[in-house]
Amino acid sequence: MHDNLVILAGGASSRMKKQVVAVNSLSAEEIAQANERSKGLIGVGPNGRPLLDYLLLNAKRAGYKNIYIIIGEQGDLFKEFYGTENKNNNFHGLNISFATQYIPEGRVKPFGTADALFQAVEQYPELNTQYYSVCNSDNLYSTAALLALRETESPSAFISYDRDAMDFPLERISRFAIAKLNEDGFLLDILEKPSADVLDEYKDSEGKLRVSMNAFKFKGELLYPYLKNCPVHPERDEKELPTVLLNSLKDHPNTALGIPFSEHVPDLTAKEDIAEVKEYLKQHYPSLNWEN
Repeated sequence: MHDNLVILAGGASSRMKKQVVAVNSLSAEEIAQANERSKGLIGVGPNGRPLLDYLLLNAKRAGYKNIYIIIGEQGDLFKEFYGTENKNNNFHGLNISFATQYIPEGRVKPFGTADALFQAVEQYPELNTQYYSVCNSDNLYSTAALLALRETESPSAFISYDRDAMDFPLERISRFAIAKLNEDGFLLDILEKPSADVLDEYKDSEGKLRVSMNAFKFKGELLYPYLKNCPVHPERDEKELPTVLLNSLKDHPNTALGIPFSEHVPDLTAKEDIAEVKEYLKQHYPSLNWEN
């Protein structure tokens, strides 16, 4: 098992910052935070603590020890929450370090998730000789899912979520990219924006449609060349982790296991999600207990 978790938190949060006509359930402070903060730092818990606290709690319970948070160039607020040093901050027993995703000259927004991870492993080259997990900062993955990434013996892996278990509106779920797995559960392909007429072709051996929520495990030395040479997505103009993974599978098939899970993953994508996430935390995390 490995001890390293890389958390993607350097994105522009553009969908969250978009103006919403009416969000009656939000306070002026919550709207201000949604417009100004990285999504994982929005205060959704008691005493204004952010969603990232709960992700870190689950990571600790899953046995991770070294946390690398990828922040943007204006990411100083992360250090106010989790440690003022660039490396080796102690936060409730977790060793937290920060990597910065710099925006290339000529661009306004960051260059995507694959670029974020590439910059992180350049700043922390020890990751290229180890195994590590990667996940979003604005999703709350369960302890069990994070532990499954640590425990799998597959060189690469991702949590393969049952689409029907996601507690989102159908219109939103229908936009999720779906994974195609072989009979042994290894990833073959990822289809973005699937149309209804192809869904049957993508059902797994249990008859389930599987989606990725960006929770991965990677072997550093295997992934590095594909990270370094990741092409730019022609439509979104970003370098994306699923592209890196699929390119690695062309040379190393049957190395990315889809680990099946059937559970909801709270998500902070837009302002409308804030009230739902707050309610979820009230029900499932009545207190932040770092000792258990």
